[in-house]
Amino acid sequence: MIDTRKKDDEKQQSIKNAVVRLILEEGFQGASIAKIARTAGVSPATVYIYYDNKEAMLQDIYQECTDDAVHSLAGCVRPGMDGAEIIERLVRRYYGYIVQNREVFYFIEQFDTCPALCNSCNTVRGSAYLNRLLTELKQKHVLGDFDTDNLYAILFAPVKRIACHSESDKSAPDRLEELIRMIQKALIQKF
Repeated sequence: MIDTRKKDDEKQQSIKNAVVRLILEEGFQGASIAKIARTAGVSPATVYIYYDNKEAMLQDIYQECTDDAVHSLAGCVRPGMDGAEIIERLVRRYYGYIVQNREVFYFIEQFDTCPALCNSCNTVRGSAYLNRLLTELKQKHVLGDFDTDNLYAILFAPVKRIACHSESDKSAPDRLEELIRMIQKALIQKF
């Protein structure tokens, strides 16, 4: 049976916001379809217009949030940039994304640490894009020929640590500057 009820972008965004908020407040098990609908200001039947079930909803929203984060990062890299500038832009953009999108960032992080949900996502499009970018930078000898997982760890994990504590840490901007220099020294290919 085809559902002929009209989809509304505003309602779908309200559902997405409710999912993110409830997952952070109550975890995956505590965020029932009924609670999500109530928080979004829609009926449970409306949720099912957009998503077949809770697992599909969580995966779709996770995928959308991850893609948005990666596109935010990708938008800062331009052809012709040197390694130092690419690293600086990626680090600053990631820091800014975390600071400006804390709830979504924490939702992505929580999803990433739930193997049952994370493993059921076939392919994360955003990660594939970042993998290609890092591989290209290695092939062009902009970055050293390091394992991609190690590049992720060096480029993004320390930025996350600074950004997640930036509200209470007045030295965060100075620490970010120092981190950029450290990462540049560690990753840029030397001839």
